[in-house]
Amino acid sequence: MARVKRGVTAHAKHKKVLKASKGFVGRSSKAFRPALERLEKAMQYAYRDRRNKKRDFRGLWIQRINAGARELGLTYSKLMSGIKRAGIEMDRKVLADLAANDPAGFRNVVEKAKAALA
Repeated sequence: MARVKRGVTAHAKHKKVLKASKGFVGRSSKAFRPALERLEKAMQYAYRDRRNKKRDFRGLWIQRINAGARELGLTYSKLMSGIKRAGIEMDRKVLADLAANDPAGFRNVVEKAKAALA
């Protein structure tokens, strides 16, 4: 049986890793082994932070809604309770955008929530 020489596949693997590690500092972008280690760590961070991004944005939306609600005399929790009782189906992303960019529209939502709480 003929022996298999791995030159082509090994070279292709190395090229793939070095291409993906462009922009890393020092040997991490030039030498295969450190590049592979940094790339594996980078992929772990990317995986983790795709999930953390959702958490961070939710927190930001809540802060924006709370700021807008307090200007109109409600707390965040009271506003959300009123919105649920009023049957308004808006997620936090849309409410935060209203609070930041459309104060009149946000005021209407808050008034309906207040009416539902009373």
